[in-house]
Amino acid sequence: MSKFVSMEPIRVMVVDDDALVRRALSLFFAGVADVVVVATAKDGVEAVDLAMMHRPDVIIMDVHMPNMDGVIATERILAEHPQMRILAVTALGSYDAVLPMLRAGASGYLLKDSEPEDVIAGVRQVHAGMTIVSPAVTKRLIGAVLSNASEPIARFSPGMELTGRELAIVKELAHGRSNPEIGARLNVSEGTVKACLSTVMRKWNARDRLQVLIFAVRAGLIDV
Repeated sequence: MSKFVSMEPIRVMVVDDDALVRRALSLFFAGVADVVVVATAKDGVEAVDLAMMHRPDVIIMDVHMPNMDGVIATERILAEHPQMRILAVTALGSYDAVLPMLRAGASGYLLKDSEPEDVIAGVRQVHAGMTIVSPAVTKRLIGAVLSNASEPIARFSPGMELTGRELAIVKELAHGRSNPEIGARLNVSEGTVKACLSTVMRKWNARDRLQVLIFAVRAGLIDV
């Protein structure tokens, strides 16, 4: 059994303008013992109202929807319920689609063609307080940064250099791996991975893992 399985079922709300997607995800999670779908919404307006009513732990959010899109809905929901976690699951993996969702506060971003097991793991991981971005999305983000000639090259100042372990962790992060996966690959504890990433964020004045990746790409530390 996964270490991310909660003692209490994770309360999930599914937000998507496609009724078939809402139905499919609801049926899919019906077979998962530690997840219960408490509500579904067809757009961001409904999502904001139902979040107040049903108090889900995790909200699976599409990005482009009528009336109110996923970015605005995410901002409004988290402004009222900062303890909730938003997992974007959408067909859009472009730089312009991903970045606004993560900046709005989404804890994860998966594509709709992800394996079912990855969606289950994503729900569990964001519920546990982690950030998860699918490897395919991570590569597109890095590729977009590399191809944008207007992006400045990052320069290191004293105190910004990484240790060997910190650099190894950042490189693993570029492959879209979670903290437990990074720890297993590098033979260190999950706590060590978290501590190292916190140190890197402090050194680079980065708000989140995505900013760490972008800085590392601009500095030439990682590539696709």
